[in-house]
Amino acid sequence: MEYELPKDINMLFSFINMKLRDEYSSLDSLCDDLNINEEELVHKLASAGFEYNKEMNKFW
Repeated sequence: MEYELPKDINMLFSFINMKLRDEYSSLDSLCDDLNINEEELVHKLASAGFEYNKEMNKFW
């Protein structure tokens, strides 16, 4: 079962960054644990102008 993510892009951005900051050391581990399609998540956030920075472990 896939995790229910916020529909609003700004809420999604904030939610994912909070999870990365507080609970996960990488986007891979977040997506694996929550059963989220990483490619779709990255594409959805990229369509709103956000990109993932692996070194900082956050979208910006």
